[in-house]
Amino acid sequence: MSIPHYKQLHQLLKQQILTGIFQEGTLLPSENELCATHHITRATVRQALDELVKEKLIYKHRGKGSVVSQQRKSLGLLSFKGFSEVVGASHTSVNTEILHKPTIQPWPEDFFYPLSEREIEVGCIYLERLRLADNHPVMLEYTYIPTSDLSGFLEYNLGKDSLFETLHVHYNLDIINVEQDIRAIVADKNTADQLGLMTGAPILHIYRRYGTNRADFYIYSSLYCNTTHYALSNSFDS
Repeated sequence: MSIPHYKQLHQLLKQQILTGIFQEGTLLPSENELCATHHITRATVRQALDELVKEKLIYKHRGKGSVVSQQRKSLGLLSFKGFSEVVGASHTSVNTEILHKPTIQPWPEDFFYPLSEREIEVGCIYLERLRLADNHPVMLEYTYIPTSDLSGFLEYNLGKDSLFETLHVHYNLDIINVEQDIRAIVADKNTADQLGLMTGAPILHIYRRYGTNRADFYIYSSLYCNTTHYALSNSFDS
């Protein structure tokens, strides 16, 4: 079933507000501009704006237009610290759902970072997790870890325990830096369903390669971030 035009515009503007494209106190494009840009009627635009007013994301200022009023909590998810540490530090409750428990398997073909011959030879531990803050799905995470010297890793409960803390305590393995590639994309059906969004909703996709204190040992992640309820802050302090 197709999504009504007003709902599509509402979702788009909402995401642009929540990701900071339209910041607090700034004006949204005028009704005429929105009509022209999206090829829809003024009634459709007004219906979308009314939804944003109901959600207290904007307010109408006579003679000016629609003003952004949203203020959100920010999570430092662009830091190389672990999800549990970053979100927990913001006094936000943290939950993790294991969607695919850790298993040993070959690396995917056309992997998103170059792999060494050694990495390819040993294979990887693969897991999928859904990360929640205050019960809101905020991150869908696919993680790949080389199997080198990680005996017993599959036995740990990563739904309860932090991945980085587990690696530190049991394997003396610490994250020391991160390389990441961040892109704005639209969510496919599977990703949208997991994050509680509509198919086609704008999200952030992040590829990461974590450097560790073990020479040539990297951890890789592909992350899909839902910024509907929280902004992502850019903090890299250790």
